[in-house]
Amino acid sequence: MSVYEEIVSAREQALSSIQSATDLSNLVDLEPALFGKKSALGSLKGLMGKLDASERASVGQALNQAQKEVQEAHQKSKNYFFEHERNLQLGAEGIDLTETLKNPNHRGHLHLVTQTMERLEDVFVGMGFTVSEGPQAETDWYNFEALNLPEAHVARSMFDTLYLDLGERTEIGDGEGGESTKFLLRTHTSPVQIRVMESQEPPIYTVCPGRVFRRDTADASHMPVFHQIEGLVIDEGISFTDLAGTLNDFTSAYFGGAIKSRLRPSYFPFTEPSAEFDITCVICEGSGCQTCQRTGWIELGGCGMVHPNVLRNCGIDSEQWTGFAFGFGIDRLALMRHGIKDLRDMYTNDVRFLSQF
Repeated sequence: MSVYEEIVSAREQALSSIQSATDLSNLVDLEPALFGKKSALGSLKGLMGKLDASERASVGQALNQAQKEVQEAHQKSKNYFFEHERNLQLGAEGIDLTETLKNPNHRGHLHLVTQTMERLEDVFVGMGFTVSEGPQAETDWYNFEALNLPEAHVARSMFDTLYLDLGERTEIGDGEGGESTKFLLRTHTSPVQIRVMESQEPPIYTVCPGRVFRRDTADASHMPVFHQIEGLVIDEGISFTDLAGTLNDFTSAYFGGAIKSRLRPSYFPFTEPSAEFDITCVICEGSGCQTCQRTGWIELGGCGMVHPNVLRNCGIDSEQWTGFAFGFGIDRLALMRHGIKDLRDMYTNDVRFLSQF
């Protein structure tokens, strides 16, 4: 047998061994027999010194080509077994992340407060209002002074304000009221109304929903972080009758025709005259129960005609334009609509509770 035939035979034997391997471990065990010095192809290298000089180049080329083919076949088979075993491992250890999607009851949904906010926005948009938003960190001017609450005003005790310590800052302009360096977390969404009146010419019909902050201790009816929606109307010839009619239309649209509204005299620095906004108890529908303390009514929020000082602070002529404003808590609305007894239940992130809504 010539040396060329021996090379071909050794190559075929090596390729056959590779094809016969059943797994990666078996293939690794074959490496000494395929590539070691005592392997069939490796032992043929020892014959190179016994060949004539004229044959060495061609024999060496044939031997290198055979070894290359064996190495490529071995690597290809090795890659196949590695990929196969890796897929088996992943299949055994993998987690089916789509399992919860098979049951639509396990899918996430909007929080109850967000649902209530969007429902309120839809009601007011249907009544012709726009939706306005503003920053949650405000200046003292927008949160108080522009709303007719100067620094010494006794009504500021109504708001347990959270002031922000931003260090030393250069004074900045914050509206028609002048300069101020006091920053705070807004205590109501009324600052958005001021920004709207400053940037938009009347007539104005808008609602301002959002998150607000006060230094309150969490209990069944209070949270330090809660949500409000406030409405503002500025137009010619607006009267208190328009305010009452708007609130009554809202009450019927949101709670249903069985629920009515009423206004009681009150006081707010930014409205004059001012009123408390009550609705028929949604639990007993006016017949009297523990929730409404047997009165048949539940207080929902405050309202009134926009104070002329507020209009002037925003550059609006109070002789030409009049308007009204109202506001109430979104969280409280959610409680009343769904008969929830404790406000804190909505923020404990108990899935058993949240999945009901």
